[in-house]
Amino acid sequence: MVVKELPEVWRRRKYLGDVDQSLVGKSVTLCGWVQRRRVHGGVQFIILRDGTGTIQVSIHKDQVGKRAFGEAQKVTLESSVTVEGVVRTDKRAPGGLEVSARDVKIVSLADTWPIQKTAGKVFLLDKRHLHLRSPKVKAVMLVRTAVCRAIREFLDRDGFVEVHPPILISVAVEGGATLFPIDYFGKEAYLTQSGQLYLEAAITSLGKVYTMDPSFRAEKSRTRRHLTEFWEVECELPFATHEDAMKLEENLLTYICSYVKDQCEEELRLLKAKPVVPRPPFKRIKYDEAVRIARKAGLPVKWGEELGAEAERAVSTRFKDPFFIVGFPTVSRSFYHKPDPKDPKITLSSDLMAPGGYGELSSGGQRISDYDLLVKRIKEQALPLDNYKWYLDLRRYGIPPHAGFGLGIERTVRWICKLPHIRDACLFPRTPYRVYP
Repeated sequence: MVVKELPEVWRRRKYLGDVDQSLVGKSVTLCGWVQRRRVHGGVQFIILRDGTGTIQVSIHKDQVGKRAFGEAQKVTLESSVTVEGVVRTDKRAPGGLEVSARDVKIVSLADTWPIQKTAGKVFLLDKRHLHLRSPKVKAVMLVRTAVCRAIREFLDRDGFVEVHPPILISVAVEGGATLFPIDYFGKEAYLTQSGQLYLEAAITSLGKVYTMDPSFRAEKSRTRRHLTEFWEVECELPFATHEDAMKLEENLLTYICSYVKDQCEEELRLLKAKPVVPRPPFKRIKYDEAVRIARKAGLPVKWGEELGAEAERAVSTRFKDPFFIVGFPTVSRSFYHKPDPKDPKITLSSDLMAPGGYGELSSGGQRISDYDLLVKRIKEQALPLDNYKWYLDLRRYGIPPHAGFGLGIERTVRWICKLPHIRDACLFPRTPYRVYP
């Protein structure tokens, strides 16, 4: 049904989150979706929802016209409607307020709602476009929004400049095996694994820079912490060391947790999540110690390998607060990581880990600023040197020692909200086995 006066209704509508005690006794126009509906003693009750909140609407037959009462009788769950009525106090209503309807119009009548309480995970993922209306899913998305807002607020205040590196790239950042190739007008290009190399170029013009963008990894990993498309904030600092990057990481994570705890009380309560604000400086353990912990847990981790999901889980369950793993082997890290001058077998790099089995949140370290050493590392990893000419140029034209990191948005949200799987932390998850809807 198309309501001709709907544009006028939009102009005078009140958002549900704005309906408070100051409006008691006043007429309001509301637009939203029917979250619940019940009939009691000849009175119809609707819980109306929009993006800002919910409110109870009571529809009395003797207070609305025959047409409006009939509309209310036809309404189904998740139908969109407009309501005009008077705000009243009612202790029995959720939030202590309700709207006594004077008119009800159906904007779009919904079919029978397909999602039941017994729905399985696969079904809910197939119906993700509908499941987004779940209060818990909404709560997670609002926490995610707060996380992103906190990141920008913290970095902007600290003098960082936000930039937007390309999504289409020609070279690997994190290894060629995880690139998504695409046909770019007859040439092979790839979806970005990271904006890091471009951020390194940007620091020579803009100083401290960051980006918050999607990244893509063609990894067939069926773990609770992997997505093929994910978002991360990446920071790069000129005239900086690995220590500077770690200090920024721990201060940023602390600010995020404090901000979310303060701004998302209702959402965290609904999710039964109780995030603890960490206190810098974070504890640090060496890669060798992490390997020993994983081996004691029965995992066959070889020295020189990256820690897999199971190893990370085994290590992070031993801690109650975020911590760093430092001193990763040079053979396990990407070509741009600077070897430790005191021990070239390891790098000046680290992973920031969430406790309680959640594992890696971010990875970072000091970059190689020496031209010859960078050439050596590119060759050691059998990467095509010509493809990195522009990146090598940065070392020929005055790039200073610099460092940076990338913090996963979904991983951070998952840890804060205590979600069972990382796919619950994004709007439409992309995994090796899911690209629908």
